[in-house]
Amino acid sequence: MLNRVILMGRLVRDPELRHTGTGTAVASFSLAVERDFRDKTSGQRTTDFIDVVAWRQTGEFVSKYFQKGRMAVVEGRLQMRDWQDRDGNKRRSAEIVADNVYFADSRQQSDNAAGGYAPASAPSYAPPANQGFGSAPASDFAELSDDDGELPF
Repeated sequence: MLNRVILMGRLVRDPELRHTGTGTAVASFSLAVERDFRDKTSGQRTTDFIDVVAWRQTGEFVSKYFQKGRMAVVEGRLQMRDWQDRDGNKRRSAEIVADNVYFADSRQQSDNAAGGYAPASAPSYAPPANQGFGSAPASDFAELSDDDGELPF
């Protein structure tokens, strides 16, 4: 059986970081995710607000580097949770349990969406040096002297 979800949207509010009684970190936040189609009558896209829970290092990462308005990609699984409200009524909620959360915008785009605020210490991604494709030193490349500009196919 398969339970895999990938979402991309903007954080509706700043992540809330808590710790369980045993000290395990858990962050909760909501994503605003637009549907791919437009409403026939209004022509507007409908937005779904999806609750997300991130545990341990993923939760700490999200609470440290993401804030309201930041675009994120969440990879995880759908989980249904039964609970009782204050009046004793049985309720059921759907939430995404995040395995991975990725930046889906640049810091500058995030600044514009979040009203100019972005953490100064957010990491930027750079691929590891000398690993995989494109890892050959520049001295291994040479200009072709007999190139006539024609493609070989």
